[in-house]
Amino acid sequence: MDHLIPRPRLAESAPGSFAFTPGTAVSGPTDLVDPVRLALAVLDLGRGDDASARVRMTRDPALGPEAYTLTIGEDEVLIAAGDAAGAFYAGQTLRQLLPVEAFRSVALPGTEWRVSCGRVEDSPAFSWRGAHLDVSRNFLPKREVLRMIDLLALHKLNRLHLHLADDQGWRLESRAYPLLHEVGSHRTQTITSFYHEEPTYDGVPHGGYYTLRDLAEIGAYARARAVTVVPEIDVPGHASAILAAYPSLGATPGERHHVLDRWGISPAILAPLPGTVDFLAAVFDEIIEALGEVPYLHIGGDECVLDAWEASAEIRAYRAELGLDSPGDLHAWFLRRLADLLAERGTRAVVWDEAFVSGMLREDTIVMPWRGAAVGRRAAAAGHEVVATPVFPLYFDYGEAASAEEPLAIGETITVADVAAFEPAPATWADAERARVTGLQFQLWSERIPDGRTLDYRAWPRGCAAAEVSWTGGPARPEFTERLTRHLERLDAFGVEYRPLAGPRPWQRGGGARRHRPGVIDIQEVMRRVDEMTLTADSTRPSM
Repeated sequence: MDHLIPRPRLAESAPGSFAFTPGTAVSGPTDLVDPVRLALAVLDLGRGDDASARVRMTRDPALGPEAYTLTIGEDEVLIAAGDAAGAFYAGQTLRQLLPVEAFRSVALPGTEWRVSCGRVEDSPAFSWRGAHLDVSRNFLPKREVLRMIDLLALHKLNRLHLHLADDQGWRLESRAYPLLHEVGSHRTQTITSFYHEEPTYDGVPHGGYYTLRDLAEIGAYARARAVTVVPEIDVPGHASAILAAYPSLGATPGERHHVLDRWGISPAILAPLPGTVDFLAAVFDEIIEALGEVPYLHIGGDECVLDAWEASAEIRAYRAELGLDSPGDLHAWFLRRLADLLAERGTRAVVWDEAFVSGMLREDTIVMPWRGAAVGRRAAAAGHEVVATPVFPLYFDYGEAASAEEPLAIGETITVADVAAFEPAPATWADAERARVTGLQFQLWSERIPDGRTLDYRAWPRGCAAAEVSWTGGPARPEFTERLTRHLERLDAFGVEYRPLAGPRPWQRGGGARRHRPGVIDIQEVMRRVDEMTLTADSTRPSM
């Protein structure tokens, strides 16, 4: 009971233990039994009735979403849950109470499947506990996405934000607009040089995309594990890959585009005209139909360069027809129009914080304030639900130490301790503002995440700290490090190539002398610049 992550609201030990034996049966409503059996798949539990089962499930309407109670006696295990997610999380807690071999894919001989007696009463502080996975900059095969879902689930994280479109690649099949995946899903090469250096490229094509059937599989796999997939189509900026496929959607007639082979911000931007809205509506419909359930869809809105809108006579005339005064107002109108389309389909829009500053969003639009608490508080005060996503400490593309031994990262430094100390809803905010913080999400931007091994290193164990904070509602307690040390044994059994707390293993080291080149991005300098930006009203200019 002393080594659970995230920490339960209440956990009490009792004398004795319960042993799972071959054929141990679970009884109760199917929608509660199946999630428990999935969480404990290594045990291969059976189904039974109340008379024969030693693990009994009941539904308790008094328990809220994702809540559960777990009572372990010497002769039986009793689980009460408010819903299927609560039942699944009860199963995950039982999994952590078992020997670490429970985190392997099969039951190994010689393992005694025994748990200590006791009681757990648990429920999450926040409803949004997520991870953002950028598959646009560097594509990750479907197997890595499914594995990420498994890792989120065992940490009781419940949102996978999939960044499917950006300048460097479009990652989803489209039957309505097939050039999106035929042209926009791959680039000819990728930049290898760093800041303040002459550009150099690897000359190696990079690409990939998920079919709509893949997306349907990802969605179903996630739902079974209490994870909601939040797809993102980032518009109207970050549009090079879209415009490489369909240049007519751009703001400058006749301009040709290519899938971007470098990092950073591009001036490529969609035209905010009816044809673009129709195009995006068709794409949204494909995503919603494939995923089956899409309560949220992220439409981006960040880092838009609006110069091409101001230079276009057609766009200026359209803006005047709408009665809007500036390109910034048109940017806000465009995102509001997309949010309205999604609302008609039963889906809520999510945006990055630049989209909020204009003040024209639908009230039900969720805001992700990546630029920090100041803009997050403004969004909450304006009535929006807020998911905390600040660069510090939730951008996991930043390195965990200022050391030449660390693999190359976008900048430095964000540590496990930084994440564990995070306060998603600051105590200095008004109660109404704090109440609108629905959770947090860590970001895995992939410019420096080329593969699954690097993904493991960047995500864990910082993701464990994020899970702790998002479940409990505030900074981790001092004994978190002790619990984390034990938890890493579970990740070892699962096969996670995480970053050890003492530093990278020999084969995880990288970067060398180039790591500390002139101009390396320091996280504190980034946050100073971000704070300056959030004091201005211009939401349309690039951030970095």
